[in-house]
Amino acid sequence: MVSTFTHEFNTPVYKGRASFSTGLYINGKFVEGSDKTTIDVINPSTGKVITKVAEATAKDVDIAVDAAQKAFETTWGLNSGGAERSKLLGKLARLMEEHQQELAALEALDNGKTFTWAMNADTAVAIDTIRYYAGWADKIHGQVQETDEKKLTYSRHEPIGVVGQIIPWNFPLLMMAWKLGPALATGNCIVLKPSEFTPLTAIRMCELIHQAGFPPGVFNLLTGYGSTVGAAIASHMKIEKIAFTGSTMVGRKIMEAAAKSNLKNVTLELGGKNPNIIFNDADLDQAVNWAAHGSYWNHGQACTAGSRIYVQSGVYDEFLAKFTEKVRSLKVGDPFAVDSYQGPQASKVQYDRIMNFIQSGKDQGATVHLGGDRNGTEGYYINPTIFTNTTPNMKIVQEEIFGPVGVVIKFDDEEDVIRQANDTVFGLAAAVFSQNITRAITTAHRLKAGTAWINCVNQIHSNVPFGGFKQSGIGRELGEYALHNYTAVKAVQVNLGYVM
Repeated sequence: MVSTFTHEFNTPVYKGRASFSTGLYINGKFVEGSDKTTIDVINPSTGKVITKVAEATAKDVDIAVDAAQKAFETTWGLNSGGAERSKLLGKLARLMEEHQQELAALEALDNGKTFTWAMNADTAVAIDTIRYYAGWADKIHGQVQETDEKKLTYSRHEPIGVVGQIIPWNFPLLMMAWKLGPALATGNCIVLKPSEFTPLTAIRMCELIHQAGFPPGVFNLLTGYGSTVGAAIASHMKIEKIAFTGSTMVGRKIMEAAAKSNLKNVTLELGGKNPNIIFNDADLDQAVNWAAHGSYWNHGQACTAGSRIYVQSGVYDEFLAKFTEKVRSLKVGDPFAVDSYQGPQASKVQYDRIMNFIQSGKDQGATVHLGGDRNGTEGYYINPTIFTNTTPNMKIVQEEIFGPVGVVIKFDDEEDVIRQANDTVFGLAAAVFSQNITRAITTAHRLKAGTAWINCVNQIHSNVPFGGFKQSGIGRELGEYALHNYTAVKAVQVNLGYVM
């Protein structure tokens, strides 16, 4: 029997009730997993169990894929018009808007991010993303190619079929929207796996998708572990495309499984170790504010975190003093408190990983300028941390920490900092702060990153492509570019009178 999760929110920022099934969502219905086992969902603020959700297996992947394939062949895919897909996506965006506070509260409860950020960033951008792709759904088209007068030649952009999608735990609802929008707009059917750490908003979204009127089988959700469900999706012979957001290590495994199975189309949005460059002529107060946001927003659990902060020698001391004061002012506490900026890390696993990185920084001789320790005695809270006196070979400089840890590094000139900034296997994002716009743009163009921000950081828009260079991924999310990930291009050549 499929169980129900019910929670009463009575907090300073939100009062309301959430109640929904905790089963797998397959072919328009909530069902138990094949083995009838469950997964504990933990509240990162307390370390205690919130609820249990159904655990999917490889067998459930087969069932979901069959349901998606049937829907693709009968009610969706080439049998659905763009106008109808647009209408359904638009209705889904409206339903998300109506339930925005509930979705934000679930993110805060399940993930640990603050309710304020979940409202103003995660849910707001997720809604905007679905609405943006609703606008694209009836504009997916090819071209007519001129050959000669006896032929009509044109291209079609057709949906691929059944696509697998695997989303991470740091932005559960937002990443779900990034995946759903272009896939559904182009007519594909979906089998999606959320993180086992943060499945609640994804499960709640199933009810909204059903309420919006999407046919059964068009969207299917499997809560389970990466080693079973994720692996089965990546290697499934009937899944023609997979999209993954997460670590570079897992991205490699998915790419390998895709190659060994049916050579499925792959897009990967992976890790980052992003440089934030602050020149002597920067507006220092603004640079400080943005640098704090770049490093500590979402508890540092962002692939775009600007955690390598390069400061030119002329303003280094002043920047560090102001930055320290700013970071010290960031309130760590209950995600539902009005003044909290940073909540707990999303899981015990991630908490331990971050603390190990902090210890490695200490062991390798870096200076803990601020923080570097646990906050409180309950839950997975870590104080915002600043390291100084680092060297380029240290783990805290080279590897993605995915936590509230920044390193502040002094540099002398442009050539020096560009060399240091590009000295990484990653290439997701970068930022430059300078009031000399020529210097800022020139520097941004020389950085090997998929996104370069100038005098800002961590700014994401639904119509702007997002993705990485090097080991930060393959392909692009968002904007018109994301649509290309979900269509197959077919050339049609019609003989109008040519005789052999």
